[in-house]
Amino acid sequence: MDQTEYHQIAEKYLDDVYRTVYCCCKNKENAEDAVQNAFLKLINTKQTVFNDDEHIKRWLIKVALNECKNMWKSFWHKNKIPFDELDTDPEYRDETHEELIEALDKLPQNYRTVIHLYYYEGYSVKDISMIVGISESNVQVRLKRARDKMKVFLGEE
Repeated sequence: MDQTEYHQIAEKYLDDVYRTVYCCCKNKENAEDAVQNAFLKLINTKQTVFNDDEHIKRWLIKVALNECKNMWKSFWHKNKIPFDELDTDPEYRDETHEELIEALDKLPQNYRTVIHLYYYEGYSVKDISMIVGISESNVQVRLKRARDKMKVFLGEE
């Protein structure tokens, strides 16, 4: 496979492969690594004969998904320590706010993210919109829903 042909294939299928793998990895960095490894394997493959473009696309997706699965099985992934099991607490965790932190931990990830960025990092709704990649109105909706859920968790009306 020559360089021109490789670039055409990369331009044509990169987004499709990435989107598919991202659903499996649920992490941008792992998805990018898996896609990169799949395209590297495409460059280095000598034995596989591709029938058509669709065959190349299916091959890339399959290899990238396998790369993602391999990451999940890796020693590093299996042996990392969850955040809540660390010996030291982050600066914002102390006994006076433990009930609040426990309520925050119950929120879905998308709500925790906007709450953290808004209250702990001090970002504006506009900034959060750009960071998370959603509209400003969606940020406001998530903040409102997160606050409502927090009230329920904390037993406030």
